[in-house]
Amino acid sequence: MANETITITNNATGESFEFPLKQGTIGPSAADISSLYKEAGIFTFDPGFMSTASCHSAITFIDGEKGVLLYRGYPIEQLATKASFLEVVYLLLYGELPNEKALVGFEKLVSRHTMLNENLKNFLDGFHYDAHPMSILIGVVGSLSAFYHDSLSVNEYHDREISAHRLIAKLPTIAAAAYKHSIGEPIMYPRNDLRFCANFLHMMFATPCEDYKPRLVAEKALNLLFILHADHEQNASTSTVRLAGSSGANPFACLAAGIASLWGPAHGGANEAVLDMLLEIGSVDNVPRYIEKAKDKDDPFRLMGFGHRVYKNYDPRAKIIREVCHQVLEELAEANNPLFDLAMKLEDIALNDEYFVERKLYPNVDFYSGIIYQALGIPRNMFTVMFAIARTVGWVSHWMEMMSDSNNRIGRPRQIYCGPSQRDYLPISRR
Repeated sequence: MANETITITNNATGESFEFPLKQGTIGPSAADISSLYKEAGIFTFDPGFMSTASCHSAITFIDGEKGVLLYRGYPIEQLATKASFLEVVYLLLYGELPNEKALVGFEKLVSRHTMLNENLKNFLDGFHYDAHPMSILIGVVGSLSAFYHDSLSVNEYHDREISAHRLIAKLPTIAAAAYKHSIGEPIMYPRNDLRFCANFLHMMFATPCEDYKPRLVAEKALNLLFILHADHEQNASTSTVRLAGSSGANPFACLAAGIASLWGPAHGGANEAVLDMLLEIGSVDNVPRYIEKAKDKDDPFRLMGFGHRVYKNYDPRAKIIREVCHQVLEELAEANNPLFDLAMKLEDIALNDEYFVERKLYPNVDFYSGIIYQALGIPRNMFTVMFAIARTVGWVSHWMEMMSDSNNRIGRPRQIYCGPSQRDYLPISRR
């Protein structure tokens, strides 16, 4: 690939320009058109950035055609079935899996940052009693910069690293506090004698008058979900964090921006939309009618949780989570729960119906994650919050990577202007 180039010709002028091709470790090559406007006086047009690489990154690789997802080179199938979430956090942050001593030290380090400043309780009390937990999460995460302003230099590695640790440790505490606020229960302090996922479940479901001991299947399911959602390359929220960070904004502001982006139903809200869809369908008896509605291009109804923008094959995360989903439903869900029976019926059709198989509309990770969260007793308005807890490590890893890049520049997309040409201002009496 060394010294290979691509030629772009401006048909309007007949001029041709050569640009170098860049190649990563694996994956398609990219035409380096960073000087295109300077040399040729033209822009590229790529809505949704479907064919545009915005950065170099060594964190995550996706091959959507083959259904491959790698974290720092490790297949997601291996990590999801063998690693703890904090092992994966360490891997994404530092590039290598920790040895036993490093992992124990990292677990202790994270546990030391799980507490929230007591003054944040007053901030939480300022939110309306029925505020959506995501709105609380955005506000509280953004406010953290007011508590840790002594270590916010984005140019100092130590400051960046401690901010990353704080965010990873405190997001579960903030998330659980947002939930407790929404249901009128007192906030539960973290317990650092518990593992990461067990501690979160404790903060969610324990009360001052009654302890909560999470079942092992629930802890394992949450560990798996967090690993599967930890990172997913340059998605909308990660790109938002990078764009905000490119201006030199502090990490807490960048993460708050990422959380806001995640809140969209086309991104982090997809698993909540799956449950809404199941409620609309209502019962197994209605499935055939809704399947036909989904096949009708003139019908606005769409099956949520099927297919994926990146994966043109089976989402590798969905293959892993499917088995765990069935285990969780068998052990935790109420017997004969019609919602779960309905979901399994839809799954069976999608995996066998020729219409869905031909179009590769397989159930994706969002289809199963919402069902698991429901079985764990986590309400629908917390589904996207759960996504944010997991994705925090991906966000801070990309932010850390970007801030250490000597070539980092402020993001500034171009546009094709479609408004009026220049015109003159007229006095109001002449308009």
